[in-house]
Amino acid sequence: MDMRVAAYAVITDADRILLAHWNDARRPAWTLPGGGLDPGEHPADAAVREVFEETGFHVELDGVLGVDSHVISARDRIHGEGPLQALRIVYRAHIVGGDLRNEIDGSTDEAAWFAFSELPALTKVALVDAAVRMAGLPVGG
Repeated sequence: MDMRVAAYAVITDADRILLAHWNDARRPAWTLPGGGLDPGEHPADAAVREVFEETGFHVELDGVLGVDSHVISARDRIHGEGPLQALRIVYRAHIVGGDLRNEIDGSTDEAAWFAFSELPALTKVALVDAAVRMAGLPVGG
């Protein structure tokens, strides 16, 4: 079984959360800004780098919210062969600079703020729900 370690950030502003649109042709959906670690990269550094790449915002991390583990079957895997374990480290973060923008030629193609009340109806990856629970955010209004 392959393993992919990634780092993501929960970024909120009053009653909203910042998400990035994962643009995979098979299953496009909204996700947390973040992504896979480069070889030798610290997870915290990966989270900060990925947030900037996907949203245009510079962030500082406020701590680890939790770790989510998800096994993707060989049949459902998008890239590679055999099952994949996705180990996802989720941080809380706050914006310290930058401007909202969309990623060009990356795994995401849009970044946007969503009210917590919009989350139940949003097409999103399961990681968003897991992170919302970890952060204790209100869902549905």
